[in-house]
Amino acid sequence: MAGASTSTNPDAAREAAVDAALAALGLDDKTRLLAGQDMWSLPELPAVGLRSLVMSDGPIGVRGVAWTADDPSVALPSPTALAATWDPALARRAGRLLAQEAHRKGVHVLLAPTVNLHRSPLGGRHFETYSEDPYLTGEIGTGYVRGVQDGGVGTTVKHFVANDAETDRFTVDNIVAPRTLREIYLAPFERIVKNAHPWGIMAAYNRVNGSTMTEHRYLQNAVLRGEWGFDGYIVSDWLAARSTVATVNGGLDVAMPGPRTVYGKALADAVRAGEVEESVVDGAVRNVLRLAARVGILDGAPPVVDEAGRPETVDGDALAREIARRSFVLVRNERAALPIDPAAVRKVALSGALARDARVLGGGSAQVFPHHIVSPLDGLVAALPEDVLDYRVGADPNDELVPAEKGFELRAVCYDASGTVIGSAPLHSGTVQWIGSDFPEGVTRETLHSVEITGTFVPRDGGEHVFGTRGTGALSLTVAGETLYDEVHRVTGSADPGEAFFGNPLERGRIALTAGEPVEVSLRQIPDTLGDDAPIPGVSFSFCHLGPRRDPQELIAEAVESARAADTAIVVVGTTERVESEGFDRTDLKLPGHQNDLVRAVAAANPNTVVIVNSGSPVELPWRDEVAAVLLGWFPGQEAGHALADVLLGAEEPGGRLPTTWPVALADVPVSSTTPTGGELHYEEGVFVGYRAWEKAGTTPAYPFGHGLGYTTWEYESLVAGPDTATVRLRNTGTRPGAETVQLYLAPREDTAERPVRWLAGFARIEAAPGESAEAVIPLERRAYEIWDETAYDWTLVPGTYEVQAARSLGDVRLTAAVDIKE
Repeated sequence: MAGASTSTNPDAAREAAVDAALAALGLDDKTRLLAGQDMWSLPELPAVGLRSLVMSDGPIGVRGVAWTADDPSVALPSPTALAATWDPALARRAGRLLAQEAHRKGVHVLLAPTVNLHRSPLGGRHFETYSEDPYLTGEIGTGYVRGVQDGGVGTTVKHFVANDAETDRFTVDNIVAPRTLREIYLAPFERIVKNAHPWGIMAAYNRVNGSTMTEHRYLQNAVLRGEWGFDGYIVSDWLAARSTVATVNGGLDVAMPGPRTVYGKALADAVRAGEVEESVVDGAVRNVLRLAARVGILDGAPPVVDEAGRPETVDGDALAREIARRSFVLVRNERAALPIDPAAVRKVALSGALARDARVLGGGSAQVFPHHIVSPLDGLVAALPEDVLDYRVGADPNDELVPAEKGFELRAVCYDASGTVIGSAPLHSGTVQWIGSDFPEGVTRETLHSVEITGTFVPRDGGEHVFGTRGTGALSLTVAGETLYDEVHRVTGSADPGEAFFGNPLERGRIALTAGEPVEVSLRQIPDTLGDDAPIPGVSFSFCHLGPRRDPQELIAEAVESARAADTAIVVVGTTERVESEGFDRTDLKLPGHQNDLVRAVAAANPNTVVIVNSGSPVELPWRDEVAAVLLGWFPGQEAGHALADVLLGAEEPGGRLPTTWPVALADVPVSSTTPTGGELHYEEGVFVGYRAWEKAGTTPAYPFGHGLGYTTWEYESLVAGPDTATVRLRNTGTRPGAETVQLYLAPREDTAERPVRWLAGFARIEAAPGESAEAVIPLERRAYEIWDETAYDWTLVPGTYEVQAARSLGDVRLTAAVDIKE
């Protein structure tokens, strides 16, 4: 409270410690602090009691400073899955687990959550964001941020702002009208800043209306800090800061990664030359010191949460399993095909390569290395009686080279210029990715000359195996004593710093191998990315592999034969890392390989066919009306198989509701473009994004926003609504306990403001036993009735009569009531 002493007011004590530290720092130390010291951290300044601040990528786990499987991480389901739970409280629990993981790994700040929007289903990073709706995104993001910061770990809400696609993301200028920017793309950031008070924001690569975001003085200084009162630090996306004077004056506090950035000495020189006021630098340093104080690494400043005040320890496996099963969206369930009665079923036919080799997370910087992965096959084998499950591959979508994993036992061996071994490390897969301080013990960037991925491979299948490489520099690839490639590979023409890490693997040769017979393998690289002139100095390359390709029709025939003899057939389909990943956008929404053929063939052989869709974002399902049940499983995290067995066999019900609209076909999608023209991407659709655009176009999707079925039924008994709250009473009319997500939409009866037909204004999750009634009391905010007035440049209430719709989904409105809103 005002006037309280620092001994009784922790905020005041932290600000006093920040003031003292700032006053004691010289210009060179201040600008060095803003530049970072390496890939993931800021420098320590012992003279003022400041320890090094460590950041780490998220959002589904905490990788730590090293991109290695030696220190595994809990892998939660994808952000699309978390949003599909429609439960901010669950998101908060997820955040608390991630704070726990951060403390274990010595991390102070998590570079998450990602709250950009699903503007187009083609967006390559769609799986890493929450929803097409800004309100739902803001609510889930608020829960996540609160949870992480409950544990005393900072968050960095990203990517500010309009970073909604990957194509030319480093250079694209997104042209967004002020009203669209405010009502749609800034809205989740504003909600999170005001309701969760995050300690950090990440500025995006892209431009918005002409200005690169790291230099965007209006959005960063006037809106974020001025209007919203944000008092945390703003950090650049990695390598996004491209100037010194415009960047610091534009509001960016920290330019990462360090130490070679536009800050540091360049910033100190700009101050001494009179190009930047030192007070501007002081403001940025103050924001960084305040963050350090909050996380407990500044002497004299009490952390916001000390060790004794942290939440109770969270069981990571149990929470990962709970989030997964509560995220699964059952979009079709004809003839009550689900749940399957494990006591009654005699034979279950399971097919799909992704049932055996589960894809549980998306590609790119969101990747972590889990301690274990439970595949659908593993989960069902454990849950069903012996000899009930029969598995066939059926179709394998992995028809492209990927980093070696199954059957490989590999190490990375490091050599100096004389060829002497100076260090080594075991590898989880065929990828070496060492950045900053990631190098094995005894190895430095200065002493390292070459790296060899070496070991053995025991083929699972006999036949022709394909081998390849990913990465640049001098590469020499040898398999079973045969040199397949020995040349220098360069990548030119890409402005995206992620290209070196997430680029395409290239085929280098093919060899026939015998199943079960081990062979020696080696890929040696002389990196061209170790020098100070490299965008991100370090080592990044991969030994890649693709197993023999059996005739697709033979595989499908085997799955059909199994399905024909089964009570229930389960088919797992999905995307691959070459379909959904950071660094590129999709070109279509098709399932790769022959997966659609597999589903149709199995469904023709068994009317009780259940399809599990293992993708982080929408895909076309042309067979959806030919199967008994469709369950959307997202990227479900490390406990995928256990959670899937829980839901399929009825131990738990699928709890998810769609956070984004699923189309019948890409051609139906009203907003799909991710490709700039002349360097610009125009958001011509305005505020009509997601379901707003679908309703304006009058096109029917495969599954509407908010859709999802459970294992019980609900009667919506009453709705009482006023301008600021609505109460919905409903009854569980089924035979088992269940949970329902009550959704409230506002629809103006008459509209002169060019608004959508309706929009999400609130939601609540309730639980009830069979025959029980429950009430959901849902607040309605003034903002739900406002628009951004581009003339007044302010929020304006739109009076009139609004219909409040209580719904199970956008396509299933159960009750309505009218409210009158006056000036």
